[in-house]
Amino acid sequence: MTTEIQQELTRLETQHNIQILYAVESGSRAWGFASVNSDWDVRYIYVHRPEWYLQIDDKKDSQEEMLPNDLDLAGWELRKALRLFRKSNPSMLEWLGSPIVYREQFTTAGRLRELQKQYFNPRACLHHYLSMTNANYNDYLLKDMVRTKKYFYALRPILACDWIRTTDTMAPTEFVKLLDSQVQDDALRLEIDALLVRKSSGVELAEEPRIPLLHDFLTEKLAFYKEYAKQLPPMTMPDTDALNALFRETLAEVWM
Repeated sequence: MTTEIQQELTRLETQHNIQILYAVESGSRAWGFASVNSDWDVRYIYVHRPEWYLQIDDKKDSQEEMLPNDLDLAGWELRKALRLFRKSNPSMLEWLGSPIVYREQFTTAGRLRELQKQYFNPRACLHHYLSMTNANYNDYLLKDMVRTKKYFYALRPILACDWIRTTDTMAPTEFVKLLDSQVQDDALRLEIDALLVRKSSGVELAEEPRIPLLHDFLTEKLAFYKEYAKQLPPMTMPDTDALNALFRETLAEVWM
């Protein structure tokens, strides 16, 4: 599948007259709990030729395609990506930390990683992950019979909240790193590990009885972080000079 993904990325460059600076796997495959039939969620950052930017009208700054073989392609134009990075957008930061990199050319992604500490905002990321946990918990995990795989979509973001609170840094993309660092309770870890093995092996996790240990853990964590989030200082917009320079220097590096 990697060969097909590389071919599609090259096609996009030719078709749209762009350069793809960085392309990674996102979603369950990057998080580490994909099943055998999970989609391929390829995300990328691209840059147009300099003349594309020298016009008075804004144009579309993203791309999306759904292809056969469950291949989902989506990209952000560089300026859009930099604006989201400035706001400490968690999806953008997860892309930069993805363990599955399909393409990384030029210096842009590496320089963004170097700038991440300067632009990381714990409030923005913690609110994002708390909202994800809360939505999955309320929508899928409160009934007596629950969609078992949804536990992962609540556990990963709440463990990311733990990471952010204790380290004041962006949480790792990989679920197992969050488990290893944030879950100290042996019984809880055994329950999660068993569920992870079932999902990764291709077992269809449909509706099953609610798992009390996971339910109680998530309930307690949600109550804690709903109060904790209220105490975080308001977000301030950081300086943009470094990102403006990165944009200009990327154009020069790629096209000149």
